[in-house]
Amino acid sequence: MLNNIGIVVIGRNQGERLRACLASVTGNALCVYVDSGSSDGSAAMAREMGIDVVALDHRSPFTAARARNEGFDRLTQLLPAAEFVQFIDGDCQLVDGWLEDACRALRDEERVAAICGRRREQFPDRSIYNGLMDLEWNRPAGLVASVGGDAMFRVLAFRDVGGFNPQLVAGEEPELCLRLRDAGWHLRRIGREMTLHDANMLTFAQWWRRQVRSGFGASDVFARTDGRVFGTMLQSVQFWTATWIWICVLAALIGPMALIIAILLVPAQMLHVAARANRGRPSNSMRIAHGFFTMLGKWAMLMGRMRYLRNAEKH
Repeated sequence: MLNNIGIVVIGRNQGERLRACLASVTGNALCVYVDSGSSDGSAAMAREMGIDVVALDHRSPFTAARARNEGFDRLTQLLPAAEFVQFIDGDCQLVDGWLEDACRALRDEERVAAICGRRREQFPDRSIYNGLMDLEWNRPAGLVASVGGDAMFRVLAFRDVGGFNPQLVAGEEPELCLRLRDAGWHLRRIGREMTLHDANMLTFAQWWRRQVRSGFGASDVFARTDGRVFGTMLQSVQFWTATWIWICVLAALIGPMALIIAILLVPAQMLHVAARANRGRPSNSMRIAHGFFTMLGKWAMLMGRMRYLRNAEKH
């Protein structure tokens, strides 16, 4: 067991996926599981497996950021000498050897605050949506602007900036990473598998809700960071939805040919996005699906953004 590393697992009603997650980390390092009001016996199962459990108080809103912060606090109480903390979501499994490699990478670069690797979908062929997520996780190694929910953090750096913002319902990682970079820290992705993720995303409705939530979360982070995070993404959402509709309206006033050209802007962009999806050599059908769902997802993100703006007006 590694004595200088701790693991924080967060989850809510993950069932057997949580069991597989905890089994993958047991014996590697001291682990704390943070439960966000599960009703499926997750907390009891973790205790039976010998894992220390933090049950979040339901009187405050559940967020992944809050769960990770409270897990970090508990872990560092149990292991005051911890140098690094690995965060992992309860629907993921840790890949053998990752902890050692991530620890080594952090020690090699003293100003790197966090290390992440390749998160891979465990069952990418189970649905088109799982496959799309596997493509989404496949990103190049090197210095990055942000790491995801599965990452190893340097305890000193995490404390330096005060951890995650517990009020954020989504997008908490880019917001934290912005504060880390502002404080002079760096972030790195290494070319090594880190976790296996079981999205279990089998329906269009599940995928759509995820996109809406992304739009809401991105809008929240955008507002809290004075437009420094998610600005380009939200501009793209605005252009390919509301602005594109106005372009089509104006084109219709010019004539039929102008309207056809305006309409064809979307499939042209879809093909452009598909052509750029070349990491990991995805099939042509997966590339087309990536392009199609990327463009369709902008409408779901717009709904999330509108929901955020309505909520902001009420407050």
